[in-house]
Amino acid sequence: MCVDAALCVGRPGIGTPLHPIRRKAFLQIIKVVLVLVILFSPAITWSQTQVPDQSNPLEYAQQSPASQSSPAPVPPADSGTVSLPDQAPAPPQDKKDDSQGQQTKRMFWLVPNFAAVSAHTQLPPLSTREKFVLAAQDSVTDYSSYTWAGILAGQAMLLNSDPELGRGIKGYGRYYWRTFTDGVSGTFFTEAIVPAITHEDPRYYTMGQGGFFRRAGYAISRAFVTKTDSGGTSFNWSEVAGNALEAGLSTAYYPPEERGLSQTALNFGTQMESAVLNHAFQEFWPDIRRKVFRQK
Repeated sequence: MCVDAALCVGRPGIGTPLHPIRRKAFLQIIKVVLVLVILFSPAITWSQTQVPDQSNPLEYAQQSPASQSSPAPVPPADSGTVSLPDQAPAPPQDKKDDSQGQQTKRMFWLVPNFAAVSAHTQLPPLSTREKFVLAAQDSVTDYSSYTWAGILAGQAMLLNSDPELGRGIKGYGRYYWRTFTDGVSGTFFTEAIVPAITHEDPRYYTMGQGGFFRRAGYAISRAFVTKTDSGGTSFNWSEVAGNALEAGLSTAYYPPEERGLSQTALNFGTQMESAVLNHAFQEFWPDIRRKVFRQK
């Protein structure tokens, strides 16, 4: 789920074809996103390294086995020797903010964010069933999917992105069910169907530390590189092929004026751009939440 109406990938608001009017709106939204990044970048650069959070029982950090060292020999009892006093324990180091890099189930309390993993956290691979459950959480079972689709549908109607759908209550209904269908189909393609075939992990693993540009570059790369179920990395077929499938499927229920090969290709490119922005917001959402909204 992303936070932009024209830029949602595999989530509510995805796949709405763009014509010249929507391209102007797209450029305006890009400007807004850049302004937000500039405003939030001072807070983002304050981030520090986080101690892994162990509070979530579903998450676990990989730990190395304890070294098997031989026990120290017991000194012989000797009444003539004076035992040295025990060393004073070292003062504890300053504890870092445990909330750093921690993701929440929703971004801005409206955008589903179930596929984001907190920083410094390693999770076991998802089974095929778990991938479908994750996709359902991000698109169907959570209230935010419906409210966010409603917001995106309203914005699309205000921008008159598809004049063939009309205006008023009936027009809004036509926008809404198409927007919601875009979100459900895109999410299941990118988080369940394709990942189950390619054995990829559809979740976004937050970096959570480092400079702004380093983290931004990492977020961009996640649209093309992802983890596999075996723990390695591979080309992100889940994102690329999943968005291509959704772009093709959307031509089945949009007006004929919004169909065609060129329109489908444009739709696919827009979705990949929104995937990049979605990952960027996922990467910096913990910093925005802590530094701007003052929440842990």
